[in-house]
Amino acid sequence: MDYGTQNPFSAGLWCVNGGKAVRIREYYYNGREQGRMRTDQEYYEALEQLAGDFPVEQVVIDPSAASFIAVVRKAGRFRIRRANNEVLPGIQLVAQLLRTGTLLIGKDCKAAIREFSLYSWQPEGSQDQPVKENDH
Repeated sequence: MDYGTQNPFSAGLWCVNGGKAVRIREYYYNGREQGRMRTDQEYYEALEQLAGDFPVEQVVIDPSAASFIAVVRKAGRFRIRRANNEVLPGIQLVAQLLRTGTLLIGKDCKAAIREFSLYSWQPEGSQDQPVKENDH
């Protein structure tokens, strides 16, 4: 999940099986667009709903989300793994997995599909960096 208060909070429920990972459900909230930030507790309740009765093995969380990690840890349901936030290697890995068909996005995951289609890079001549927008 990508934690955000003003920026979007995006969480995906992934089914990993047979060498494929499929995002089957998602939760997405943009505090800036909605005009209201949510609390860590509200995000945790959304995580509980997203997970439902699925046997979640771990929750991968943006390591900068220390306060949210504390809430998840206190609840005791999910094992936490801090995400590797290295941008360029992450983009390269996701691109490779999408190309090979080992990473798939379910049709109901509209926020992920939208953000993938809007993802962009800094203009030519700048550093090889993505634009920090629509990257959740």
